[in-house]
Amino acid sequence: MSIATTTDRRQSFGDLLSSEWIKIRSVRSTVFTLLVTAVLTIGISSLGAFAIAANWNHAGPGQRLAFDPTSRSLSGVLLGQLALGVLGILVFTAEVATGTISATFTAASSRSKVLVAKIVMFAIVAIIVAEIVSFASFFVGQAILSGTTPTASLGGTNVLRAVAGTGLYMALLALFALGLGVIVRHTAGAITTFVALVLVLPLLVTALPTSLSNDINKFLPFTIGRTLMSVHSQPNTFSAWAGLAILAIYTVIIFLIANWRLTSRDA
Repeated sequence: MSIATTTDRRQSFGDLLSSEWIKIRSVRSTVFTLLVTAVLTIGISSLGAFAIAANWNHAGPGQRLAFDPTSRSLSGVLLGQLALGVLGILVFTAEVATGTISATFTAASSRSKVLVAKIVMFAIVAIIVAEIVSFASFFVGQAILSGTTPTASLGGTNVLRAVAGTGLYMALLALFALGLGVIVRHTAGAITTFVALVLVLPLLVTALPTSLSNDINKFLPFTIGRTLMSVHSQPNTFSAWAGLAILAIYTVIIFLIANWRLTSRDA
């Protein structure tokens, strides 16, 4: 009788999704981190656009020819991605820090279901927020550039792909960070590892011989993001969609590792 009662009390997958949604929207750090993501992305992109507009009259012919208004208006993503990644990490490590993760696992029929519920719910939030921030950054940037420099519209060649693709890139990278948080299980350690992979590793790769550096660099998330933000093809990189597919593969791999870690150890 006690076994049946325990089984009946296990949460369904729908219950787990509802629980994850409540956790995400009720924690103050979630709202704060999302605001930081928006401010960093839109704010830095706007500052970059202002700088270009202010110095456009001094730009040489080569600079004007190479100017990409779409990429410029999305430049804040390079820091905004870190904030959204931190939120992805906190989705799991915050529960570990408070000890509530044990109760979460106890209420579920399996730890894998808990992980999938976290992935699904955070993916929805991350995609919506990242796309809103990406499009807002683009429109604000174009408004600043308007009347001074060439501008872009969503109907331009590869512009919609760049803006929407950048949002998907941010969301995928944040999901990658969630998986990293599950593996590391410690907020500071996971954030340090995430920043090192996204920002420090590309700098270290540049110290390698050029041919080797080019071969490695195109596989890095930072390079994939830069390629997606541009409407032009970049040398020594994958195409925009191929790069996004590679990042998706990284994310799937890290989730598989995270699930293995989660199911092979105590909470």
